[in-house]
Amino acid sequence: MNVNIEESWRQHLSEEFEKPYFMDLVAFVKKEYSTHTCFPKGAEIFAAFDYCSFTDVKVVIIGQDPYHGIGQAHGLCFSVNDHIDIPPSLLNIFKEIETDIGVPFASNGNLERWAKQGILLLNATLTVRAHQAGSHQNKGWEQFTDTVIQSISTYKEDVVFLLWGGFAKKKGAKIDATKHCVLTSGHPSPLSANRGYWFGNKHFSKTNTHLSKTNQIPIKW
Repeated sequence: MNVNIEESWRQHLSEEFEKPYFMDLVAFVKKEYSTHTCFPKGAEIFAAFDYCSFTDVKVVIIGQDPYHGIGQAHGLCFSVNDHIDIPPSLLNIFKEIETDIGVPFASNGNLERWAKQGILLLNATLTVRAHQAGSHQNKGWEQFTDTVIQSISTYKEDVVFLLWGGFAKKKGAKIDATKHCVLTSGHPSPLSANRGYWFGNKHFSKTNTHLSKTNQIPIKW
């Protein structure tokens, strides 16, 4: 099956594209996009992989599914297009960055600048129907993204995995913590953050400390 994904990822995931569950997933997604408004745009479904090759991955952030509002999602978890208001969770991420390492608020919520530095911004589910959160869950995307995480854990070393909230922690259960840096905290959503489970986690300075220790270039957050 011809899936339009960046070449270094194709080398690790090509077998996945031939499995029955993935063929069923492709059929489901094609039907959804032809009969409903879905996000992100078809060309952006694999954007996280296009911006950050397998070779370049040094940090992984795991989200749940794409934003389901008009114009928000563009294939990178927690990220929105330039002209869109910064969502509450991302606002709390920026607040923690400012407190942690003194970097002032970004002017917009587009995180392409992170992805280009080697951060895989991976949603567990890569598509969604407009205004229906979770509408494409349990159709096969989760199995595919589990394979992505497993491949990174197996074939790379010293990657920083940022697991925010219970869902991401479960998603990262198979990561080999003996060869990677796994940082966990509550989710940056207001509900979690305002209960004290997010702010003060210092994940951004801790990430850069690990990258420096392992002779990798720190992230410009």
